[in-house]
Amino acid sequence: MMRPLPRGRGATASATALTFAALTFAAPGGLAQAQDMAADPHAGHHSPAPAAPAAQADPVDHAAMGHGSMDHAAMGHGPEHGAMTSALGPYPMSRDASGTAWQPDLSPHMGQMIPLGGWQAMGHVLLNGVYVDQGGPRGGDKAFVAGMIMGMAQRPVGPGVLSLRAMLSPDPFMGKSGYPLLLAAGETADGVNLLVDRQHPHEAFMELSASYSLPLSSRSSLFIYGGLPGEPAYGPPSFMHRFSGLDSPEAPISHHWMDSTHITFGVLTAGLVRDDWKLEASAFRGREPDAQRWDIETGPLDSWSARVSYNPAPSWALQASYADIHSPEALDPHHDERRLSLSAAYARPVGDDGLLAVTVAAVRKDVVPGDVLWAGLTEAAYSPDDRWTFFGRAEQVDQNELAGHGHGETTRVARLSLGAIHDWRISPRVKIGLGALVSAFDIPGALGDDYGDPRGGMAFVRLKIG
Repeated sequence: MMRPLPRGRGATASATALTFAALTFAAPGGLAQAQDMAADPHAGHHSPAPAAPAAQADPVDHAAMGHGSMDHAAMGHGPEHGAMTSALGPYPMSRDASGTAWQPDLSPHMGQMIPLGGWQAMGHVLLNGVYVDQGGPRGGDKAFVAGMIMGMAQRPVGPGVLSLRAMLSPDPFMGKSGYPLLLAAGETADGVNLLVDRQHPHEAFMELSASYSLPLSSRSSLFIYGGLPGEPAYGPPSFMHRFSGLDSPEAPISHHWMDSTHITFGVLTAGLVRDDWKLEASAFRGREPDAQRWDIETGPLDSWSARVSYNPAPSWALQASYADIHSPEALDPHHDERRLSLSAAYARPVGDDGLLAVTVAAVRKDVVPGDVLWAGLTEAAYSPDDRWTFFGRAEQVDQNELAGHGHGETTRVARLSLGAIHDWRISPRVKIGLGALVSAFDIPGALGDDYGDPRGGMAFVRLKIG
């Protein structure tokens, strides 16, 4: 058993992440010398990060990192200018998403890389102030703040590349009971009661991780990734990192099928990258985070997962993964889960400064002992220009927890959400947005009578930096 991390060390991790972000935005010769991002459809952080200008001090030599400075035209990965490579292998950094998951190469990259001594650092901030109103007898309303503050730094160490990453969230400030979200269920507010028709807050420390990659050739690499917390090799990128879904402040009701493992207190992943293929496997702690959202938890690595990823073209990212999760729910500790996930993500530029992103995913969840539960998701985001983004998400889920605590009768329910956001650029790296969404539901049988005829909606203001 690992010893709990002292709270002083947690505060140090928090300061580290904030320092990464602050240094990225304030460092001399950093973003002020970067390309003009006014044509970027998503506030600069969606642009593939350019190589550092020669005039900047202490640029990182990517050839020395072992992965080279990649020519995308030569490798079939997009524009004909050099682009920064991933810390995990010889492919464009824009392919990296949450944890070690992949997205399409043509996905705009979140954050702007700048040199800091022998390191390359990146920072990114996305915060939403939200008012949600969920109708019907099981609904409710609430104002809250959600989002993330991210920091990353990498440098060559020996023959490979060391990368450190931190991500913080303001979610704990919304309270243990989270916010109203009809048809959602999972985790606990107080360690006693299951959250039903509500989305739980995420941990203050969403990721504190390190990785090291070793080049095998110009086309392949080995890597190891560890996090406390971190994300194991399972599923598509988590919903707040998918470009098809990150503009919506609403969590998917399929979250506990697709990507609830994205905050796992104890993860070790090893992987092999070759060209556009990646094979990886993880050992991790199966138990979901408890109701204490500010702490660092520990426990045995009692679960495992494996994932194969393939990017057949710059616009596509495909994955298939399996997870065997030991006792994930504190309120039902005698139930294990086995999950099989398949997904396809698509992204491409539209016009001069637009973007289209789509994700389709399906998951089978076997509760052992218990039911076989399916979930399906289709979500998309379309930005015709730098100002507007239109987004939508359709989901169908087999739920057996909507009657309250424990595993009850299974009902297939569905939810559709459609929304838009308008952004105003305050500076080349800062945008303020104002958006809204509406939701409709399909709830059959007696359960539908319990919900009445609900409607849902959100209004939100967003700050995006980077």
